Amino acid sequence: MPCLNISTNVDLDGVNTSAILSEASSQVAKIIKKPESYVMIVLKGSVPMSFGGTEQPAAYGELVSVGGLNSDVNKKLSSAIATILESKLSVPKSRFFLKFFDAKAHQSQEYAQCLHALHQY
Repeated sequence: MPCLNISTNVDLDGVNTSAILSEASSQVAKIIKKPESYVMIVLKGSVPMSFGGTEQPAAYGELVSVGGLNSDVNKKLSSAIATILESKLSVPKSRFFLKFFDAKAHQSQEYAQCLHALHQY
């Protein structure tokens, strides 16, 4: 399940976050070649953040996926998400950083089993 978690110092009040979530979800699914029904997008705004020594609009993202990531895919994802953030939140592409985690299937299964066990109590 690909999960993209984006934090930004931009205030999201009055922003059409549904459009951002929808476009990001579609792009992640298309680029990673996974069903969109498995994609999760998390967007947090008004996060205190400094990038390059200023608090001008900026964003940080982490994308976790079980497979589907490589250097070419990562470049395409970075570009696509940066374009969305620039057009929807006015975050310049140069003020966005995206970190990638390629989780192994067994790691995700162990994590899911752990969560399941926690919810049993």
